[in-house]
Amino acid sequence: MALLLCPVVGYGFTEAVGLYAEASRSAEGFPELARGMTPLDGVLVPTLGAFYVAVTLLFPFVAIRTLGGDKENGGLKLLLQLPHSPVVLVLAKLAAAITGWLLALVPALSALFLWAALGGHLHVPETLNLLLGHLLYGLLVAAVGLFAASVADGPATAAIGALAFVLGAWVLDFAAAGQGAWMRRLADLSPTAALRGFEGGLLALPAVLGMLIAAAALVALAVVWLPPGRPVPRKLALSAAVLAAAAALSLASAQARLYADLSESRRNSFAPGDEAALRRLSEPLAITVHLSPDDPRLADFERQVLGKLRRLVPRISVTIAETPKGLLTPSGDDRYGLVFYDYGARHDESRSTSFREVLPLLFALAGATPERIEAADYPGYPLVADARPAAPWFYAVLPALLALAWWRVRRAGAAPDWLQHKGGVP
Repeated sequence: MALLLCPVVGYGFTEAVGLYAEASRSAEGFPELARGMTPLDGVLVPTLGAFYVAVTLLFPFVAIRTLGGDKENGGLKLLLQLPHSPVVLVLAKLAAAITGWLLALVPALSALFLWAALGGHLHVPETLNLLLGHLLYGLLVAAVGLFAASVADGPATAAIGALAFVLGAWVLDFAAAGQGAWMRRLADLSPTAALRGFEGGLLALPAVLGMLIAAAALVALAVVWLPPGRPVPRKLALSAAVLAAAAALSLASAQARLYADLSESRRNSFAPGDEAALRRLSEPLAITVHLSPDDPRLADFERQVLGKLRRLVPRISVTIAETPKGLLTPSGDDRYGLVFYDYGARHDESRSTSFREVLPLLFALAGATPERIEAADYPGYPLVADARPAAPWFYAVLPALLALAWWRVRRAGAAPDWLQHKGGVP
C-alpha cells in the first residue's frame, strides 16, 4: 500500500503545486487576489486527497489481513486459547492496522516537508487538524475492516463487505446533492462529510466524537462476532445492545456544541464582535429558506451563513422549505428565493444570502449592537514554485527506501539458516 501511495501522492502533490503556482502568478501584485491563495485548499487538501482515496480503496484490505488471515488458516482458534480476552486480541489487531496507516502516511508527510522546503507556508494548527481528520477516518476504516473480517468466513468475503461500506458512504455523499432534506441529513452522517469539515480547518467536537463512537461500535461488534463458539442468537442480542448504546452516545455527542476555527483565514467564523453578539441571542431564532436543494444559492448560503449560525446561536432552527420549480419561472411559488427570519415574536425576510446583509438584519431583530473588533486580514500566500524536481523522490527514491525497509524487516523475522537446514521450521 505504501509503495502504491508513493506515485499517487507524488502526482497529486506536483499537480497541486503546479496549479497553485499558475494561480499565484495572477495574484502577484494584487492583494485582493492574494488573499484567496490558501495553501490548505491549494496544496494540502489535494495532496492528502490522493491519500484519502488510497485509504478508502486499499486500507480495508490491510485491516482485514490482520484478522482474516488468522481466521482463514485456523490460527484464530489458537489465539483465542491464550489467556487474553477477545477484546485484547481485537485491540491488538487494531493497533497493528493503525501502525500500518502511519507507515502509509510517510509519502504524504514527505510531500508536506517538500512543500515547506520549496518555501511554501504551513499553518501548524490547520495542518494538524487536517491530519487529525485523516487519522479518525483511517481509524474508522480499520474498524470496518476488522468487523467485516470477524463476521465473514474468509478475507475475500470480508473485503467485499468492507468495500461495500466505504463505497456506500461515497454513493450516499454524492446522492445527497440536489436531494431532499432527509437525504442531506443522512449524508451528513457519512465519514466523508465529517472529513470535509477538517479539510476546511474546522475542529468540531461532535464530528470527532461521532467518528470515535462509530469506530468503537464497530470494534465492539468485531469482539462480539469473533468467537466461533458463541451462539448466533447471543451474538445478535449483544449486537443490538452495542448499536443501541452507540445510538444513544451519538445523540448525546451531537449536543456537544464545541467548535474551533483553526483555519488561518478564519473562513469558518464571523467577525469577533459579531460572534460575541450572536452567542448572546437568548430567544429562539427560526430561519425558513425557500430554495430548492439544487439551487447553488442554497449551498452558498449554507457555507457562508447557516453553518456558522448553527455553531453560534444557542437556540436556532433552520428549515429548508422546498418548493417545486415551474416551467417558465424559477419556482411556481412566489416566495421562492425568500428567507424568513423569526426571532421571538419579531419577523423579517430577505432574498440576500450574504452575511453582510443577513447579520445586520438579525441584529436589528434582536435589538443588539455588536462590538466592532477589527480582525487582521488574511494576507494569502502566493508562491510560484516548481515541484517537478521532486518527482524522483516519489517515483524512485522513496519506493526504494520502503522496499529496502520491507526487505530488512522480513529478513530480521526469518529463522536462522542453521535452523532451516535442520528442518526446525515447519
